[in-house]
Amino acid sequence: MVKPSTKKMVSGNGLFFPVIGFASCIVLIYLSFGDGWVDYRKESQLGFVQRNGTRFMIDDRVFYINGWNSYWLMDQAVNEYNRPRVRAMLQAGAKMGLTVCRTWAFNDGAYNALQISPGRYDERVFRALDYVIVEARKQGIQLLLCLVNNLKAFGGKTQYVQWAWEEGVGLSASNDSFFYDPSIRIYFKNYVKTLLTRKNSITGIQYKDDPTIFAWELINEPRCMTDPSGNTLQEWIEEMSTFVKSIDNNHLLTVGLEGYYGPRSSKRLTVNPGPWAANIGTDFIRNSNLSTIDFASVHIYPDHWFTDQDLEDKLRFMYRWTVSHIEDGDEVLKKPVLFTEFGLSNLNKGFEPSQRDRFYKIIYDLMYKSAKKKKSSAGAFVWQFLVGGMEEYNDDFGIVPWERPITYQLITKHSCRLADVQGAMPSQEDHLKKLCSQRR
Repeated sequence: MVKPSTKKMVSGNGLFFPVIGFASCIVLIYLSFGDGWVDYRKESQLGFVQRNGTRFMIDDRVFYINGWNSYWLMDQAVNEYNRPRVRAMLQAGAKMGLTVCRTWAFNDGAYNALQISPGRYDERVFRALDYVIVEARKQGIQLLLCLVNNLKAFGGKTQYVQWAWEEGVGLSASNDSFFYDPSIRIYFKNYVKTLLTRKNSITGIQYKDDPTIFAWELINEPRCMTDPSGNTLQEWIEEMSTFVKSIDNNHLLTVGLEGYYGPRSSKRLTVNPGPWAANIGTDFIRNSNLSTIDFASVHIYPDHWFTDQDLEDKLRFMYRWTVSHIEDGDEVLKKPVLFTEFGLSNLNKGFEPSQRDRFYKIIYDLMYKSAKKKKSSAGAFVWQFLVGGMEEYNDDFGIVPWERPITYQLITKHSCRLADVQGAMPSQEDHLKKLCSQRR
């Protein structure tokens, strides 16, 4: 999917502090203090998430996820005056009964870069990520941390290729050389090792030993267009997943796939959004079916895949797409499936917020049905949530969830329904007791 441009992010991030309207200030104050002051000395009880067959487990209890994306947390935490946004978002997630936030643990060579150049890091930005992890733990939220972007935003694989080219060691100027260039593989491995063994400057806990982290994601939406067979990307996934596991065996690991079926799959003809999807170097089954990959990931963006279809056709496709991947988790992969991004664009002709509500409801109903039947769908993550005053970080999918009561109720109702299936997690109990009692 299309993320906000780096240029747009820079102009709104560090060069001036956007003036937040009075209403947004009230929301931030309420989210921070609406239920009383938070005792930050009291840490939420979080355990490492494990996998048992097609289900996630935490402290020997089944764990279904109502999650969301806020990719911008580390970037906003770099400057002290933006940190209230990070705290407000995590507090809001906890108040909605959400349990996992997916966010970027990378920024390569861009503004506020974590990795300035291969092997060189900005301690100021690392401390921002330290803060995000600590704040998430205080709110009882776990984090799905992505390690690099296939897209250009925040550097991504393009930046790695540029670094190799500038140093005179690159094999090719193609962005796909990220996956096969030996020098670039070394760059990435060094970054991964540095990140996983980072000792949090606030807690003193290495990232690889911190249960606040739910899982690692190798790369956001990988594609290797120059090798439609998928062999290049498959070899990269095998090598990098083995490397991650050699350092950190506490945390789960996923690839970060969009979910397309590759040229070896019969579903390329019946489920993919078009013939093109089988020829971009990825394969949902093959890429996910490795012992070093703990769960599969899927994205859901029918309006980006079908620009000429009406809403009803898009919703019907979305239903088939989702059900197909749940079936794969149960029958082929024998692993949990997480729908780590889903959203409906507000740029669609005739868009109304009620259409997005309907889209969300179908996804949530499928997740709930799967959970009740003990199927492989382990949860879904909205793309994306923001707090007020963050227009420069928004795209055509982002929402401030509490600004539309109907949408907010859909999200919180799903948290309560999952709690009915699995019981409330210890980190959720206080919020869910208040949230779900209002619905009885």
